[in-house]
Amino acid sequence: MPSRYHPISLNSEKCIGCTNCIKRCPTEAIRVTNEKASVMHEKCINCGVCISVCPYNAFHGVTKGYRGVSNYALKIALVDPIIYSQFPTEISPELILTGIKKSGCSEVYEISKGADVVTKFTQKYLHLQRRTPIISSSCPAIIRLIQLRFPELIHHILPIDSPVEIAAYMAREEAMRKYGLKAEEIGVYYSTPCPARISSFLRPLGTQKTNISMSLPIHKVFGLVNRFLKDNAGKSLQRVYPSSEGINWSRVGGQAASLKIDEYMAVDGISNVISVLEEIEYGKMRHLKFLECQACINGCVGGSLNVENPFIAQSRIRVIAKKYQHIKTESPSISPEKFLFTQPIQPLHSTKLDQDLSKALLKLEQVDKTLKKLPDIDCGACGAPSCRAFAEDIVQNRAALEECVVLIKKTYFKKGMTLDSF
Repeated sequence: MPSRYHPISLNSEKCIGCTNCIKRCPTEAIRVTNEKASVMHEKCINCGVCISVCPYNAFHGVTKGYRGVSNYALKIALVDPIIYSQFPTEISPELILTGIKKSGCSEVYEISKGADVVTKFTQKYLHLQRRTPIISSSCPAIIRLIQLRFPELIHHILPIDSPVEIAAYMAREEAMRKYGLKAEEIGVYYSTPCPARISSFLRPLGTQKTNISMSLPIHKVFGLVNRFLKDNAGKSLQRVYPSSEGINWSRVGGQAASLKIDEYMAVDGISNVISVLEEIEYGKMRHLKFLECQACINGCVGGSLNVENPFIAQSRIRVIAKKYQHIKTESPSISPEKFLFTQPIQPLHSTKLDQDLSKALLKLEQVDKTLKKLPDIDCGACGAPSCRAFAEDIVQNRAALEECVVLIKKTYFKKGMTLDSF
């Protein structure tokens, strides 16, 4: 059954224990035992890599769907420009927005407006900060990665909520003024490209609560909108918020480029992000003012809950953003300071061998001794992503040394045994 508290679910009936997931998981959060994968939730950053690499579609994102939609007097669709990239470029954003509205919403509101608010704040914040580089807070998978693996860099995170949450707040406020409704009477649903974003709704980062009422994966929204596109051809269409910079946030580099500075770096792909964060942790790259990190290849257009190939989607966003680049837009008048973090982002210690420091040190010695017995080739045949991870599992009584296939092979060969012996 899908976990209520975790945005990635595993269908064990589809899983055959192929180990693709354990080799690609950036935080070693997956194990394969008895030909079935399992997720160590305390280590998972919800990046969705497992969803993308599983050839049997055993992993999938768990979203808060339409259940409870009827409880709201007014429904607002919070539209991420990512959805524009899922359709051919001849299908305009205006037509897509109209299709989304026709699918059952009273209003549509674009996240580009929230992106412009964050850009405005970041430009001001960079002038006041000596501690650099400032790391973007837009990707929740990256924030959780920093909490788990790079806690010393937490103070580098830009202390403002994501464009999604900001846009959701503004959408609800506008609807309250327009329709005279209370906040609890308005439902805001978001079409999400990744499970990390779902996790940020369940467990908000830097704030006490989310502004999102419900969510759907983009691939489901794509199907819903497709049914209404033909019906809307030639009709009056929904207007688009024509912010070229806001739309470009959907692809890697868009956020950083909007700041109009030279001292920035945009990194996509979780393994690439890890290598860059390691460099910063070692005191390098001090010349950078801003670091945009995206867990998915090509940015949010590469999310595991999308439909389109991320490279095609990135190209489409570039074309769409260029269409609006000469149109002047007024940034929302709301103060960015209203969305600053009110809760500290705390380190996460999922890799502790024991809560008791003395016991943890003893276990660390046991891990090092066990590791010397292992072949140190990280083949993954034992169901752990590396020999060190396997050694930790052994010390924590989650595995046994006898499960190492390489050691078994050596043992039987020494005894002169062959396959015919079995």
